[in-house]
Amino acid sequence: MITLLPIDMMRILPEIILSTFAVLIMVMEPFVDSAHKKLLGWMAVLGVLAAGAVTARLSLYPWPGIGPAFGGAVAADEFGFYFFYLFLLVAALVIMGSMNYLQRDHAQHGEFYALVLMGTVGMCFMAASTDLIMIFLGLEISSIATYILAGYRRGDRLSNEASLKYFLLGSFATAFLLYGIAFVYGLTGTTNLLGASARLSESSQWTAFAEVALILMFVGLAFKLSTAPFQIWTPDVYQGAPAPVTAFLSVGPKAAAFAVLLRVFLGSFSSANAFSFWILWISAALTMCVGNLAALWQTNVKRLLAYSSIAHAGYVLVGVTAGGSRGISGVLYYLVAYALMNVGAFILIAHLAGAGERLVQIEDYKGLAFERPAVAACLTVFFLSLAGFPTTAGFLGKFYIFRAAIHSHLIGLTILALLNSVVSVYYYFKIIGAMYMREGKTETAEVVLPWPVRAAVTFSILGIFYLGLAPNGFVGLSTLATMPLLR
Repeated sequence: MITLLPIDMMRILPEIILSTFAVLIMVMEPFVDSAHKKLLGWMAVLGVLAAGAVTARLSLYPWPGIGPAFGGAVAADEFGFYFFYLFLLVAALVIMGSMNYLQRDHAQHGEFYALVLMGTVGMCFMAASTDLIMIFLGLEISSIATYILAGYRRGDRLSNEASLKYFLLGSFATAFLLYGIAFVYGLTGTTNLLGASARLSESSQWTAFAEVALILMFVGLAFKLSTAPFQIWTPDVYQGAPAPVTAFLSVGPKAAAFAVLLRVFLGSFSSANAFSFWILWISAALTMCVGNLAALWQTNVKRLLAYSSIAHAGYVLVGVTAGGSRGISGVLYYLVAYALMNVGAFILIAHLAGAGERLVQIEDYKGLAFERPAVAACLTVFFLSLAGFPTTAGFLGKFYIFRAAIHSHLIGLTILALLNSVVSVYYYFKIIGAMYMREGKTETAEVVLPWPVRAAVTFSILGIFYLGLAPNGFVGLSTLATMPLLR
């Protein structure tokens, strides 16, 4: 069937499949009674698996998978396919972790799964686009879906507040991105990244207006990345949104924005290396410090992980600042490791929090290891990996990024990143200490974890140890994915 489609359609077939399943779920919603709404979630999982199978077919065979589509607006290449797999992994884990959560909170509706799929479609277009207009369209598709998901609990004041803040600040940041795109078009006469790069590589074309364009586009992307000083929305939105949505927000849109950042700053506009270097360096330093220092004082687990996600965006920016094959492959490896440990942690927290997410304070976890040792052990693995302990994916993720930074002679930034990584151990161990070092009866021990949640958590933990103990194969894949940016 795949060979019967026009070649342009074949190269965006994963997005077409995800969109089709999203529409089918919405159409079937009225015909599925409330007792069986979980079937819509399994349909969404089926859509993700189908998109993954098509992505594998396209990525493993040079024809028709590899090449440009729609006049060069979209590129089906190794870099885009790498992110496709990441987005599909995140979507599958979030959907599996959401089905029983939604049923418990009496919010089981097909629109949730449709929005997750459509958000994934937008992120795929962001990673694959080689035209600034297509990047903007992908960003908007993803953003609209996530704005609605953040306010999915319509009767919850915090959820409504999260959605409103995310929408207003997100729209404001998008205006900066659009303004930057307008500057690029005015300077080069095109929005195609390759065409704009060719024009701007001429010294006569690289003016102060080009630098303004890069700054404006960086501000628009920095909002999605949660990097300082554009991170102020993150704690409130992560706390107010439903925990499975927070898992999705903390990884998917952020990884998509990093894909765009890599294509624009290290791929097409690499001629601005000296100028963009200091933008990235300063943002990385600020982001790590703000995230880690603010996390030290948090007592709410979701807010703590929100500031933690800001800090991790700073670590990834260190790899982006380093650039080159080592830096980019380190960023790609780190994003997968971060997806496994962060999504797994949020999915587990979503169910331990109980109905209405009442139990989200660190105090609520005291003594959990004595009553639910397996659950406490799973949370401990996620937090140790986030802290960067050896044998976990988080450790090697930081190692590859810091090694790339040292090879690029970013000694000061590397030392700052190492110091921040040490600081982060304290606040992760606040939760681990509450589980293992403090006695008490906790309501979280009474929560029963359904098998889809256990499957998602188990997969995440196995992935964390696999990437931490046998990384060579995956490092090879991430290195291969860097090739389109370095040609």
